[in-house]
Amino acid sequence: MNGTHRGLNRALLGVLGLALAAAGAISILAGTSPAFAQRWTATGTELWASVQGSLAAAKIPGADISWWSVAVLATLVIVAVLLVCWIASQGTGRSNQLAQQDSNSDTERAGAGSDTTGKTTVDTAVAAQAIKAALADNTQVLATSVQSWNNKSWNNKSWTNKAWNNTSGGSNSGLKISIQTRKGASPVEVMAAVDHLVEGLDQLLGFRPPVLVRIKAGTRTLFARTERVA
Repeated sequence: MNGTHRGLNRALLGVLGLALAAAGAISILAGTSPAFAQRWTATGTELWASVQGSLAAAKIPGADISWWSVAVLATLVIVAVLLVCWIASQGTGRSNQLAQQDSNSDTERAGAGSDTTGKTTVDTAVAAQAIKAALADNTQVLATSVQSWNNKSWNNKSWTNKAWNNTSGGSNSGLKISIQTRKGASPVEVMAAVDHLVEGLDQLLGFRPPVLVRIKAGTRTLFARTERVA
Protein backbone atom coordinates (compact mmCIF):
# COMPACT_ATOMS: atom_id res chain seq x y z
CA MET A 1 0.00 0.00 0.00
CA ASN A 2 2.93 2.35 0.54
CA GLY A 3 5.37 3.75 -2.00
CA THR A 4 8.24 1.37 -1.33
CA HIS A 5 10.07 0.36 -4.52
CA ARG A 6 9.68 -3.38 -4.09
CA GLY A 7 11.21 -4.30 -7.44
CA LEU A 8 14.36 -2.30 -6.72
CA ASN A 9 14.57 -3.71 -3.20
CA ARG A 10 14.32 -7.27 -4.49
CA ALA A 11 16.95 -6.59 -7.15
CA LEU A 12 19.37 -5.14 -4.60
CA LEU A 13 18.76 -8.03 -2.22
CA GLY A 14 19.33 -10.49 -5.07
CA VAL A 15 22.64 -8.86 -6.05
CA LEU A 16 23.76 -8.75 -2.42
CA GLY A 17 22.79 -12.41 -1.94
CA LEU A 18 24.74 -13.48 -5.03
CA ALA A 19 27.78 -11.51 -3.88
CA LEU A 20 27.68 -13.09 -0.42
CA ALA A 21 27.18 -16.56 -1.90
CA ALA A 22 30.17 -16.06 -4.21
CA ALA A 23 32.31 -14.79 -1.32
CA GLY A 24 31.30 -17.80 0.77
CA ALA A 25 32.09 -20.24 -2.05
CA ILE A 26 35.51 -18.65 -2.61
CA SER A 27 36.27 -18.80 1.13
CA ILE A 28 35.33 -22.48 1.26
CA LEU A 29 37.47 -23.30 -1.78
CA ALA A 30 40.40 -21.31 -0.39
CA GLY A 31 40.14 -23.19 2.92
CA THR A 32 39.80 -26.68 1.42
CA SER A 33 41.97 -26.50 -1.70
CA PRO A 34 45.62 -25.42 -1.26
CA ALA A 35 46.07 -25.10 -5.04
CA PHE A 36 43.09 -22.74 -5.32
CA ALA A 37 44.37 -20.75 -2.33
CA GLN A 38 47.76 -20.31 -4.00
CA ARG A 39 46.21 -19.20 -7.29
CA TRP A 40 43.87 -16.82 -5.45
CA THR A 41 46.80 -15.30 -3.53
CA ALA A 42 48.89 -14.91 -6.68
CA THR A 43 45.98 -13.32 -8.56
CA GLY A 44 45.30 -10.92 -5.70
CA THR A 45 48.95 -9.91 -5.55
CA GLU A 46 49.06 -9.23 -9.29
CA LEU A 47 45.86 -7.16 -9.16
CA TRP A 48 47.15 -5.09 -6.25
CA ALA A 49 50.44 -4.44 -8.05
CA SER A 50 48.48 -3.36 -11.14
CA VAL A 51 46.35 -0.99 -9.05
CA GLN A 52 49.43 0.57 -7.46
CA GLY A 53 50.99 1.03 -10.90
CA SER A 54 47.83 2.75 -12.21
CA LEU A 55 47.73 5.07 -9.22
CA ALA A 56 51.38 6.01 -9.63
CA ALA A 57 50.95 6.67 -13.36
CA ALA A 58 47.97 8.99 -12.94
CA LYS A 59 49.08 11.36 -10.20
CA ILE A 60 47.74 14.87 -10.11
CA PRO A 61 50.49 17.41 -10.98
CA GLY A 62 51.73 19.07 -7.83
CA ALA A 63 49.88 16.67 -5.55
CA ASP A 64 50.63 13.32 -3.97
CA ILE A 65 47.32 11.74 -4.92
CA SER A 66 46.07 10.09 -8.10
CA TRP A 67 43.16 10.94 -10.36
CA TRP A 68 41.92 7.42 -9.67
CA SER A 69 41.74 8.21 -5.95
CA VAL A 70 39.62 11.29 -6.69
CA ALA A 71 37.38 9.25 -9.00
CA VAL A 72 36.88 6.54 -6.37
CA LEU A 73 36.11 9.15 -3.71
CA ALA A 74 33.57 10.87 -6.01
CA THR A 75 31.97 7.51 -6.78
CA LEU A 76 31.66 6.72 -3.08
CA VAL A 77 30.03 10.10 -2.45
CA ILE A 78 27.53 9.51 -5.28
CA VAL A 79 26.75 6.02 -3.97
CA ALA A 80 26.23 7.41 -0.47
CA VAL A 81 23.81 10.05 -1.79
CA LEU A 82 21.90 7.41 -3.77
CA LEU A 83 21.68 5.20 -0.69
CA VAL A 84 20.32 8.07 1.39
CA CYS A 85 17.72 8.78 -1.31
CA TRP A 86 16.83 5.09 -1.46
CA ILE A 87 16.42 4.89 2.32
CA ALA A 88 14.29 8.04 2.33
CA SER A 89 12.02 6.56 -0.35
CA GLN A 90 11.14 3.53 1.76
CA GLY A 91 7.59 3.56 3.08
CA THR A 92 6.55 6.76 1.33
CA GLY A 93 3.07 7.34 0.01
CA ARG A 94 1.29 8.29 3.23
CA SER A 95 -1.62 10.66 2.77
CA ASN A 96 -3.75 12.72 5.13
CA GLN A 97 -6.72 12.76 2.77
CA LEU A 98 -9.03 9.82 2.21
CA ALA A 99 -11.24 11.22 -0.56
CA GLN A 100 -11.83 14.28 -2.68
CA GLN A 101 -14.87 15.60 -4.52
CA ASP A 102 -15.01 18.32 -7.16
CA SER A 103 -18.09 20.48 -6.75
CA ASN A 104 -18.32 21.21 -10.48
CA SER A 105 -18.83 17.48 -11.13
CA ASP A 106 -22.18 17.55 -9.32
CA THR A 107 -23.39 20.65 -11.19
CA GLU A 108 -22.45 19.11 -14.51
CA ARG A 109 -24.39 15.96 -13.70
CA ALA A 110 -27.39 17.97 -12.61
CA GLY A 111 -27.24 20.09 -15.75
CA ALA A 112 -27.22 23.29 -13.74
CA GLY A 113 -24.70 24.92 -16.00
CA SER A 114 -22.97 26.61 -13.05
CA ASP A 115 -19.31 27.41 -13.36
CA THR A 116 -18.78 27.24 -9.59
CA THR A 117 -15.73 25.19 -8.79
CA GLY A 118 -14.32 23.88 -5.58
CA LYS A 119 -13.21 20.77 -3.77
CA THR A 120 -14.48 18.88 -0.76
CA THR A 121 -12.02 16.59 0.96
CA VAL A 122 -12.41 13.93 3.63
CA ASP A 123 -9.43 13.77 5.97
CA THR A 124 -8.10 10.52 7.32
CA ALA A 125 -8.83 11.83 10.81
CA VAL A 126 -12.56 11.42 10.14
CA ALA A 127 -12.20 7.69 9.60
CA ALA A 128 -9.64 7.39 12.40
CA GLN A 129 -11.88 9.04 14.98
CA ALA A 130 -14.88 6.96 13.93
CA ILE A 131 -12.96 3.68 14.16
CA LYS A 132 -11.26 4.53 17.46
CA ALA A 133 -14.54 5.64 19.03
CA ALA A 134 -16.27 2.45 17.91
CA LEU A 135 -13.51 0.22 19.34
CA ALA A 136 -13.08 2.19 22.57
CA ASP A 137 -15.49 -0.08 24.46
CA ASN A 138 -14.06 -3.32 23.05
CA THR A 139 -12.28 -5.02 25.95
CA GLN A 140 -10.09 -7.07 23.61
CA VAL A 141 -8.53 -4.00 21.98
CA LEU A 142 -5.75 -2.02 23.66
CA ALA A 143 -4.91 0.53 20.99
CA THR A 144 -5.90 1.44 17.45
CA SER A 145 -4.13 3.48 14.81
CA VAL A 146 -5.46 4.46 11.39
CA GLN A 147 -3.41 5.71 8.46
CA SER A 148 -4.14 6.32 4.80
CA TRP A 149 -1.82 5.60 1.91
CA ASN A 150 -1.84 6.46 -1.75
CA ASN A 151 -2.73 3.38 -3.75
CA LYS A 152 -1.85 3.88 -7.42
CA SER A 153 -3.06 0.43 -8.46
CA TRP A 154 -6.58 0.99 -7.16
CA ASN A 155 -9.12 1.82 -9.84
CA ASN A 156 -11.51 4.53 -8.74
CA LYS A 157 -14.23 3.06 -11.00
CA SER A 158 -14.96 0.61 -8.19
CA TRP A 159 -16.31 3.39 -5.98
CA THR A 160 -19.98 2.90 -5.27
CA ASN A 161 -20.74 6.63 -5.12
CA LYS A 162 -19.74 8.22 -8.42
CA ALA A 163 -20.00 11.72 -6.93
CA TRP A 164 -16.71 11.05 -5.21
CA ASN A 165 -13.89 10.80 -7.66
CA ASN A 166 -10.26 11.59 -8.22
CA THR A 167 -10.26 12.30 -11.92
CA SER A 168 -9.29 15.95 -11.34
CA GLY A 169 -6.02 15.48 -9.55
CA GLY A 170 -7.17 13.63 -6.44
CA SER A 171 -5.35 10.61 -5.11
CA ASN A 172 -6.45 7.03 -4.63
CA SER A 173 -6.13 6.40 -0.90
CA GLY A 174 -6.58 3.26 1.13
CA LEU A 175 -6.86 2.76 4.87
CA LYS A 176 -4.44 0.85 7.05
CA ILE A 177 -5.97 -0.09 10.41
CA SER A 178 -3.52 -1.38 13.05
CA ILE A 179 -5.07 -2.95 16.14
CA GLN A 180 -3.14 -3.97 19.24
CA THR A 181 -5.00 -6.61 21.23
CA ARG A 182 -4.84 -7.99 24.74
CA LYS A 183 -3.38 -11.36 25.65
CA GLY A 184 -5.83 -14.10 24.87
CA ALA A 185 -7.93 -11.97 22.54
CA SER A 186 -9.64 -13.81 19.71
CA PRO A 187 -8.43 -12.59 16.29
CA VAL A 188 -11.65 -13.89 14.75
CA GLU A 189 -13.83 -11.80 17.05
CA VAL A 190 -11.66 -8.73 16.61
CA MET A 191 -11.71 -9.13 12.85
CA ALA A 192 -15.49 -9.54 12.87
CA ALA A 193 -15.83 -6.30 14.83
CA VAL A 194 -13.52 -4.49 12.41
CA ASP A 195 -15.44 -5.83 9.41
CA HIS A 196 -18.63 -4.45 10.89
CA LEU A 197 -16.96 -1.08 11.43
CA VAL A 198 -15.60 -0.99 7.89
CA GLU A 199 -19.07 -1.67 6.48
CA GLY A 200 -20.46 1.17 8.58
CA LEU A 201 -17.62 3.42 7.46
CA ASP A 202 -18.42 2.64 3.82
CA GLN A 203 -22.02 3.72 4.38
CA LEU A 204 -20.90 6.84 6.25
CA LEU A 205 -18.48 7.97 3.56
CA GLY A 206 -20.53 6.84 0.59
CA PHE A 207 -17.74 4.85 -1.07
CA ARG A 208 -15.62 1.80 -0.37
CA PRO A 209 -11.90 2.52 -0.01
CA PRO A 210 -9.48 -0.43 0.11
CA VAL A 211 -8.71 -1.40 3.70
CA LEU A 212 -5.74 -3.26 5.16
CA VAL A 213 -6.28 -4.56 8.71
CA ARG A 214 -3.31 -5.54 10.88
CA ILE A 215 -3.90 -7.24 14.22
CA LYS A 216 -0.73 -7.25 16.29
CA ALA A 217 0.73 -7.61 19.77
CA GLY A 218 3.27 -5.35 21.46
CA THR A 219 4.75 -4.20 24.75
CA ARG A 220 1.36 -3.10 26.05
CA THR A 221 0.03 -6.57 25.29
CA LEU A 222 2.69 -8.16 27.53
CA PHE A 223 1.90 -5.97 30.52
CA ALA A 224 -1.85 -5.58 30.08
CA ARG A 225 -4.11 -7.72 32.21
CA THR A 226 -6.21 -10.37 30.54
CA GLU A 227 -9.94 -9.70 30.44
CA ARG A 228 -12.02 -12.65 31.60
CA VAL A 229 -15.69 -13.16 30.92
CA ALA A 230 -17.63 -15.07 33.57
